[in-house]
Amino acid sequence: MGSPQGGTVSESSWVHPTHDDPTVAALSESVGGPMGQRAGRHPWWSPVRVLLVLTALTFAAGMLAKAPCAADEWQDNTLRYTHMCYSDLPFLYGLRGMADLHWPYTDDAEVRAEFEVMEYPAGISYWAWGTGVVTWALSGAPDVDDPARDMPREGTLYVAVNAVGFALVALLTTWFMAGVTRRRPWDAAGFALAPALAVTGIMNWDLLAVVFVAGAAWAWAKDRPVLTGVLIGVGTAVKLYPLFLLGAVLVICLRGRRWTALAGAFLGAAVAWLLANAPALLTGPEQWKVFWSFNSDRGADLGSVWLMVQQMMGPGTWIDVGLINDGSWAFFLLWCVGVLVLGLKAPQSPRFAQLGFLILAGFLLVNKVYSPQYVLWLLPLAVLAHPRWRDLLIWQAGEIFYFAAVWWWLGGLLDPAQGEYSVIYWAAIALRIAAQLWLVAMVVRGVLDPDEDPVGGRDPAVESALVDARPATQK
Repeated sequence: MGSPQGGTVSESSWVHPTHDDPTVAALSESVGGPMGQRAGRHPWWSPVRVLLVLTALTFAAGMLAKAPCAADEWQDNTLRYTHMCYSDLPFLYGLRGMADLHWPYTDDAEVRAEFEVMEYPAGISYWAWGTGVVTWALSGAPDVDDPARDMPREGTLYVAVNAVGFALVALLTTWFMAGVTRRRPWDAAGFALAPALAVTGIMNWDLLAVVFVAGAAWAWAKDRPVLTGVLIGVGTAVKLYPLFLLGAVLVICLRGRRWTALAGAFLGAAVAWLLANAPALLTGPEQWKVFWSFNSDRGADLGSVWLMVQQMMGPGTWIDVGLINDGSWAFFLLWCVGVLVLGLKAPQSPRFAQLGFLILAGFLLVNKVYSPQYVLWLLPLAVLAHPRWRDLLIWQAGEIFYFAAVWWWLGGLLDPAQGEYSVIYWAAIALRIAAQLWLVAMVVRGVLDPDEDPVGGRDPAVESALVDARPATQK
């Protein structure tokens, strides 16, 4: 049976989750127990194909969850919170000029006077503009200056167009993940069946970066450092956070003294990032800078510990934007140093996903905004770093609780009888952080004690490099 990594993998070598994961084994008792040694294999339903179907079903469930808002064309300000079906997409379709087919990086004075510049990186802006063109065409190519245009209907269609694209992205993400550890394709089920994928997949454009993270993990497992860097670079042009995966590459290469791989990954990332940003830089350099200035100037926002502290301290707090910026980056720098020391001192080289997850988790813990859909940033790395359903579900339970709390808080459903802020919302932020730290602890335990790592063994790329370095008589 072919594998996503190329070559062949014997079916008998696959690690079945009912044999490997205690939670899955216990749940399997309701349908006959763990898979037996003499169980037959279907000639067509390979693990990867099953995983793709599961991903499609999960994503369909997420689209169904948006149905109440879609039925009302996102016009009911209360419904979007009570039914937790909010999405940024239908609003930004009109507010950022996609409905009028304006290139995100145009410096046309009339356009800039009417529409704000996209506050997202170039990769998302390209996608948002392209899907806007598709939506306009599917709407019958209406006159963009027609005041009678049915903008709510077009905005709803825009969400549908994006959702179709996101579904394909989610399927590709699953395919990549199934090929990271060739004997463990079923690990990708943690992504395919993730509640977080269902509830946040269509909120914003974050899934576009997720596929590059999964692709980078896949490329690294194939011992292709340049391709890994290219995928990280393009992913960084979509969202900033894939850049931090270079830290995982750095640790692994330092341990193995793989200087060529290190240089190839970093150079590939730099060139890919520059090429991906070139259209924006060449057509609107000032508009391209907006993403950077917007994120530097924004204050504490939803989901962050900074917002919780500000609200607890009340009006006039001394926690300003400058302090938040400095404090966040200082904490993240110290966290990265800690991951570096952990990676270098570990009994064996940690896996790419383990290091990537730990680095990104530290970034999110103190980021000044932690939107509900940011859970997608961690999802593929978390599943690959620690494929244990119990711990993944503990982590996602915290995320789902926060997901519900933030919408109900914004909708005024959690307003206290007295006072301005909701203790329940603060508790949701704290619970989310605690659940994330639980998973961090599980991953750190696996790094420090390889026997506690569900995957076990060295990083696939390191293993391949060690084999290649042996004398011919030892291979």
